[in-house]
Amino acid sequence: MSVWLPGAPCTPRACVEGTASWTAVPRAVLRLVAVVVLVLAGVALSPFGARIPAGAVRRWSRAVVRAAGVRIRLTGGRAPATGGLLLVANHISWLDIPLLAGVRPARMLAKKEIRAWPVVGAMAANGSLFIDRDRLRALPGTVATIAGVLRAGQAVAVFPEGSTWCGRAQGHFRRAVFQAALDAGVPVQPVRIRYRNSAGAASTAPAYVGDDSLLASLWRVTSARGLVAEVEVLPLLAPDGATDRKTLAAAAGERVLAGPHEHRRGSGEFPASGGPSGARDGIMARVPTS
Repeated sequence: MSVWLPGAPCTPRACVEGTASWTAVPRAVLRLVAVVVLVLAGVALSPFGARIPAGAVRRWSRAVVRAAGVRIRLTGGRAPATGGLLLVANHISWLDIPLLAGVRPARMLAKKEIRAWPVVGAMAANGSLFIDRDRLRALPGTVATIAGVLRAGQAVAVFPEGSTWCGRAQGHFRRAVFQAALDAGVPVQPVRIRYRNSAGAASTAPAYVGDDSLLASLWRVTSARGLVAEVEVLPLLAPDGATDRKTLAAAAGERVLAGPHEHRRGSGEFPASGGPSGARDGIMARVPTS
């Protein structure tokens, strides 16, 4: 792990609530099968991504979330349907990815290791932008690549916290990727994602943190009852509204990360600092501070 990469203190043991029970097994198996079928269909169609209508991508993305047994509650405005756009959101779960695609299909910024992942790697290879997290000197080139994609009128989705958090704790937005929006002169679309249980309380069941495995997280989600994903599309940030990337990152972070949280870093329930056992890369790339 590179020392300059951000890390979250959240771990499955300290932060994530369990959902498994014997009665949930049949339901979870059926949901897992449905998710796998939809993802495999997405992999098969991914080479034709540029020719697939955006509406079909949004419907497929939402179908993946619903197949996992999670209801979607979409609030706020609408993201621009065309033109260059930097989508930024807080990062809790692998579910965040299809949820963002349901707002507007976009090219995801992913760590290069994803290419070697089974199934997911095949899909990510068609359209994702990759970052080498171990080479800080490669960062300006990555920012320039993102800016070029934005100038071409496409959307790029990024999780600027740089790591997944459990949903009751949160990080802060790293500023590097916001330089691409400034260079390309495109707006930033902040999106807030939260997960709630059937009683309406914040739920950490969907979190994918620490040394959690993707399979364990999938099982936890599909065996849960009454999970709701709240996706709030927040007011757009114009490119001329900030003088530098630090200001733009702070403005986006204030919108996305604002609001009540049951627990925060250093609150006592979570470890005081991250580390190899308490950091989770997530599926998307960690974004360095610079």
